[in-house]
Amino acid sequence: DLRDALEEAAMPATEPFHTLLLAIVLVVFPVMFYYRLRSHTREPLDRRQEGLTMLVTLRLIGVATLMTIALYLIDPNRLTWAAAPFPEWLRWIGVAAGAAGGFTGIWTVRTLGPNLTDTVVTRQHHTLVLAGPYRWVRHPFYGSIALLFAAFAFGAANWLILASGVLVITLLVVRTDREEERLVARFGDA
Repeated sequence: DLRDALEEAAMPATEPFHTLLLAIVLVVFPVMFYYRLRSHTREPLDRRQEGLTMLVTLRLIGVATLMTIALYLIDPNRLTWAAAPFPEWLRWIGVAAGAAGGFTGIWTVRTLGPNLTDTVVTRQHHTLVLAGPYRWVRHPFYGSIALLFAAFAFGAANWLILASGVLVITLLVVRTDREEERLVARFGDA
């Protein structure tokens, strides 16, 4: 009917972008999850050092963003109301950013090893990492996360994923000052 035709015309084409984004998730997330599990120790981390507002806000918006991405991957038609008119070339750049972000993310968590945490707190036996991507960039994990969010926002042509991804990255950037303070207190000029 006419309503379906109008919705279809307003909705960006999902293939091959949906398939490629799904492939990125199916390759990157299990590998990153594996390294996350390997980094786990029984050492308790006081996540409140992030500040209660940051702790709660970042995690709530992060989970909401991941749920939105999962919804897109399961059924892109459920998010047609948030479709954005991104040109096809930008969508391809998004997919390429996802591949780069996935590669960098895996490289980063592998390099961090047991130093990997989800907070600004350093572990008791934390070491200063200067290898891998840390040779060139101070916070490559945040860069890889930004690339992955860009991939989903532009590849899916979805303004909701873009807006929530920008919020998550903004919160990570704000939180970085606190993380820097702790690293400098622990490792000094090194």
